[in-house]
Amino acid sequence: MSQWLPIADLAQKVQAGELTAVALVEQALATIAAKQEFKAIIVTLSERARTRAKAIDATIKAGQSAGRLAGVPFIAKDNFLVFGAATTAASNILKGFNAPYQAVAIEKLEAEGAICVAKANLDAFAHGASTENSDFFTTLNPHDKTRVPGGSSGGSAVAVALDMAPFALGTDTGGSTRQPASFVGCVGFKPTYGLISRSGVVAMASSTDVIGALARTTADVALVLDVMAGKDNLDGTTIDADPAGYTALTTDMHGKKVGLIKEYFGQGADPAVEALIKSAAEKLKVTGVEVVEVSLPTLPVALAVYYILCPAEVSSNLSRYDGQRFGFTSASATDLEQSYTQSRGVGFGKEAKRRIMIGTYVLSSGYYDAYYKKAQTVRTKLINEFNEAFTTVDFLLGPVAPTTAFKIGANSNDPLQMYLADVMTVAANLVGVPAISVPAGLVDGLPVGLQLMAPQRADAALLALAAQAEAVLV
Repeated sequence: MSQWLPIADLAQKVQAGELTAVALVEQALATIAAKQEFKAIIVTLSERARTRAKAIDATIKAGQSAGRLAGVPFIAKDNFLVFGAATTAASNILKGFNAPYQAVAIEKLEAEGAICVAKANLDAFAHGASTENSDFFTTLNPHDKTRVPGGSSGGSAVAVALDMAPFALGTDTGGSTRQPASFVGCVGFKPTYGLISRSGVVAMASSTDVIGALARTTADVALVLDVMAGKDNLDGTTIDADPAGYTALTTDMHGKKVGLIKEYFGQGADPAVEALIKSAAEKLKVTGVEVVEVSLPTLPVALAVYYILCPAEVSSNLSRYDGQRFGFTSASATDLEQSYTQSRGVGFGKEAKRRIMIGTYVLSSGYYDAYYKKAQTVRTKLINEFNEAFTTVDFLLGPVAPTTAFKIGANSNDPLQMYLADVMTVAANLVGVPAISVPAGLVDGLPVGLQLMAPQRADAALLALAAQAEAVLV
């Protein structure tokens, strides 16, 4: 049982004077301090959080509204620009970088009274599926300290699972909110591409990057989305929010169809995970949905497409970290070229270097057509298959990951095996549809997430189904 009330209840009680923002911030900071051994947090923003909490309590005392998230503490993945501490994206090349402005998502949450109390660990620059690629330390899974929490938003997921805050922000480029949510047993949501502004968030792969939220329940995630969603002039890829909002969660599911994705079963997935997901699909029928099998024939190559397109965009986005304008600079360099090579050589970890090299290779003359262009063509085919599937079903269903959380170190020296952890999540990013992981149960004492997907912009309907799934699965 969580020590936090639902987010809406917390805010209401703070606004009513039954709880104080100061007390909630102290509770969050105390929990973070008590659970340091799990290494979920890179830095706390205690001074700024306490100052903001006092200001919110004073606003309420003066009889004014402090917002829909009044006094609610939250944790941001450390690739969000936030005042009060350095933003590092868990990479040595950004150690000590203090943001000159805040991410739009953070500004929107703060405008409604939420208080950022800490920055969570991640795979450096969000490159990874285990949080082992952090340049600082590996976050531990709360269910078994010898296992990974997933990635790249591993710290955010663990922070939620350990009650460090009622919700945490993550990013999802190929599954980075859903997969850790599955591994630690919380809810992880990836909205439609462009629904939340990415201004002020360290870029990884700009055509698939999405801001996500992790929380205990779908209702909490929906409220956080409702606050963050919408068009933003600082991000040209953003789309309008649903005028009806995202918090109703009342859609009647009778007559709706859920497609069980054929390609996600029988292809190397743990049989116990498969059985649990199929059982969850059966239980979903109680909500009134019909479950049918659907096929997306191109799905088996989605991972290959992703690991061509994603590194291509990474190699471009990471070119700005050159040791000249911000972040780490090599002190021993004697000329500009040496400064570039030494700063990047020391500052970037091995996974960042691997992705830069792969990305530069697939974009290079003579290989662009063979790899990058072909991958974009297959991506279009995948988009068409999803669109076609959504003409016959309203939602898609499958596992989030082929296994439960794996052991720390198990895949560290085998990049291909590590990349396979994303095999069931990357497609949603490539086609830009919303997707969510909700806890489906345990296999050998370890959590397993049920993945649900919906057409683009159908985020409200997806959250409604997820809330109903939660009710029948818990």
